[in-house]
Amino acid sequence: MYIFCIILILIASGLLILAVLAQNPKSGMAANFGASNQVMGVRQTADFLEKFTWGLAISIVVLSLVATMTMPSARISTSKSGVEKALEQSVESNQNLLPNAAAPAAATEAPATEAPAAADSTK
Repeated sequence: MYIFCIILILIASGLLILAVLAQNPKSGMAANFGASNQVMGVRQTADFLEKFTWGLAISIVVLSLVATMTMPSARISTSKSGVEKALEQSVESNQNLLPNAAAPAAATEAPATEAPAAADSTK
């Protein structure tokens, strides 16, 4: 069932791409060039494409949820353990890269304690 849902998601995604590309832009610079297309039933085609696009988008969301619910538990535990192993390896490699340096050395000079010269106010 999981593989079937994934295949349906891929098909719906491809159809969604084609449906979006087939639609006329409703605003923007490209809409000015497509004004001649609003003749003889094109409005009904635009309505159908819009409903078809929304239907495909909703079906992708629903199929994604169904695929998640039907995913075999063995795959979930395998992917989880693989992620945990990769995380542990990256933490270990980052710890090996850090030098075992002590705390930074104290500054050898003390900060200046003298007050800055007063500005001349007679200008």
